[in-house]
Amino acid sequence: MQPTASTPPAITVSVLAREVKTLLESHFDFVWVEGEISNLACPASGHWYFSLKDDSAQVRCAMFRRANQRLRFTPENGDAVRLRARVSLYEARGDFQLIVEYLEPAGAGALQARFEALRAKLEAEGLFAAERKRPLPTAPAHLGIITSASGAALHDMLTVLRRRCPLIRVSVLPVPVQGVEAAPAICAAIARANRWHDSGAVPFDALIVGRGGGSLEDLWAFNEESVARAIAGSALPVVSAVGHETDITVADLVADQRAPTPSAAAELLSPDQADWRLRLAQLDEALARSIGRQLRDAGRELAHLRARLKHPGTLLRERAQRLDDLEGRLSRAQAAAFQRERRRLDRLTERLLRRDPRPRLARLGDRLDDAERRLRQAMSHGLARRRDRLSRLAALLDSLSPLATLGRGYAILSDEGGAILRRAKDTAVGDAVSARLAEGRLGLRVESVEKDDR
Repeated sequence: MQPTASTPPAITVSVLAREVKTLLESHFDFVWVEGEISNLACPASGHWYFSLKDDSAQVRCAMFRRANQRLRFTPENGDAVRLRARVSLYEARGDFQLIVEYLEPAGAGALQARFEALRAKLEAEGLFAAERKRPLPTAPAHLGIITSASGAALHDMLTVLRRRCPLIRVSVLPVPVQGVEAAPAICAAIARANRWHDSGAVPFDALIVGRGGGSLEDLWAFNEESVARAIAGSALPVVSAVGHETDITVADLVADQRAPTPSAAAELLSPDQADWRLRLAQLDEALARSIGRQLRDAGRELAHLRARLKHPGTLLRERAQRLDDLEGRLSRAQAAAFQRERRRLDRLTERLLRRDPRPRLARLGDRLDDAERRLRQAMSHGLARRRDRLSRLAALLDSLSPLATLGRGYAILSDEGGAILRRAKDTAVGDAVSARLAEGRLGLRVESVEKDDR
């Protein structure tokens, strides 16, 4: 059927599909989408094909091998996921689909959760502490750069180093900076640089470890624990230069210094040759002034010495006269010193004689003999007085003793209990009593009692 004036011209299905695809891809940037995986297919090509659905709709998805190889897990049907994809159209079937670049379990994000967990762990171990970070060299002679050999980051760093300080030698240790091989390769490169430095083969002053910008998954190699510990264990100072200024990785936190970009890392470690030229010019000018000043001072000193210079004969005569004068002064000083010491010795001898202890010892001996004699006399008189007093007291005691009274014919009576009897009325007829005599005892019995009425 031919188009008429009222019928618009038709386009082919291919053209329509191509224009729809172009419209979709140009209108949408990368999008993040959450949903549940279903109809997952993993053919031998390594590509993944699946549907992403929710309660009301579904969309077909394709994740090609180069993208899914970077994942740390393999999804399954029924998994709730969060993915980053480009909106597109599969022209052959006219299917609306998503080209997936990154996929993670749904929620806060597995990578972000891993990042926060590792950050907390290393911070608790003190790997981020400022006191363990080493100072960077102020004028490095040799730098090591650990990055991708084909990335723009390496070109930027080399450009900055050539512009600022072309004298700095650079050794590039090429490594992959994303994917499963990246972290082991970065760790190996750091260890290799330290071995070369320790052996003296390559005397590095510092290392730059980094890459250009990218998504969180692109930068993930620099969030691996092995890379963080390799940087912390490096004997060489390490500058981390990963991504853009807003990108923060674990490598940035554990490194001795973080640079916001690779170019900034190169600037951080390279002195500006313009500043060096200015400094050298200033030093050259100061050196010239100092040399001129020293030459002028030396000239004045030389002129002064020439004016003071005398004929050798005159100088010798003056020195001889000076020697004679010193010799005379020395002799006089020796004689005076000898006289002083002689007088001092005489004074000491006189003082020593005045303090001779022998006369004093003789006087003390006489005093001791006199004291001993007087002590003996005092002791003899004291003993005699005490013997006389003892004799008088013994006689008095004997006169007062009851035994002396008994000796004159008296007796002491006591009842059966041993109590002394003083009155007749304390006994009764028939009581047994005992009589103590001067010599012996008598047992008696009371025959009669006569009471004294007084």
